[in-house]
Amino acid sequence: MRIGIPAEVMNNENRVSLTPQGAALLVRDGHEVLVQKGAGQGAGFADDKYAQAGATLVDSAAQAWGAELVIKVKEPQQAEYQFLREDLILFTYLHLAADAALTKELISSGTTAIAYETVTDARGTLPLLTPMSQVAGRLAVLEGAHHMMSVNGGSGKLLSGVPGTHPARVVVLGGGQVGASAVAMAHGLRGEVTVLDLDSAVLQRFDDIYHGGVRTIISDPLSIEEELLEADLVIGAVLVPGAAAPKLVKEDLVKRLKPGTVLVDVAIDQGGCFENSRKTSHDNPTFEVHDTLFYCVANMPGAVANTSTRALSSATLPYARAIANGTLEEAFARFPGLEPGLMTRGGELLSEPVRAAHGL
Repeated sequence: MRIGIPAEVMNNENRVSLTPQGAALLVRDGHEVLVQKGAGQGAGFADDKYAQAGATLVDSAAQAWGAELVIKVKEPQQAEYQFLREDLILFTYLHLAADAALTKELISSGTTAIAYETVTDARGTLPLLTPMSQVAGRLAVLEGAHHMMSVNGGSGKLLSGVPGTHPARVVVLGGGQVGASAVAMAHGLRGEVTVLDLDSAVLQRFDDIYHGGVRTIISDPLSIEEELLEADLVIGAVLVPGAAAPKLVKEDLVKRLKPGTVLVDVAIDQGGCFENSRKTSHDNPTFEVHDTLFYCVANMPGAVANTSTRALSSATLPYARAIANGTLEEAFARFPGLEPGLMTRGGELLSEPVRAAHGL
């Protein structure tokens, strides 16, 4: 099979979908791997590394997209819609519940599209979403701490505080992979951390890990309001796999938050869990809402492209090899959890959560 690795075109998206080591394995399997020149440069993988792995370097995105299987990082951007077609298998993050335009393009083009974020494993977890959730959770705290600085429009609080002062209060909404990573980072940096979740078993895990050093609260509207009114940094880490994120923080509450509070919406790929959220970029990552600062970058892991690429490529490669080495049905038989990732095929939308999100 001809496998295409195009360069990512989203703002400051420096990740690439496949490392040279991954390319070497696919070549060893007997496939032709087409890597767009410069695709790995931002992640620290030079073109010559792909050439040494046996991949073929191509000059244009059109050549990479001309392959039978295209492996990407981010969902196709508007400039890439022209490459969608009926005989293409696309394997990437899609987040269609928050993207009606792309959903319609995938349906009309007949593309077979498989979304990383809804692939499951034998334990029912999300193995292709997990590594980027871990990166995003850690980054959310680092970016939040950075934007709390006075020079960046924040409250001027140091996350850890110093002897004789209070540390910053960090509230994490959601105790999944993003939330767990955010809690670990915020606690490690000596913030005063609270995590809210609907599942008491999830909260029990945090209590066991941190021996009571992290406050755990069942999530409900009143608890969210109470905690956010005292927060300095809020991390939105809510996930409903494949579906639009619920809006947990309304504008009426944001109006009453402390001036300089920073809100980082890691759920922005799925539409965001704050009512005022809208996608931002690494070039212009924040915007003000009343007296608070919102950070809603949709490709946060792209800022640490080397780490993110290595983690993502390692997770996706077994599935990519299964798709390339046989029929899609054979890949589903080998990895049953791959089938929930199938979003569109033959002009049909197959995801119920996406259908519900767009009223289709």
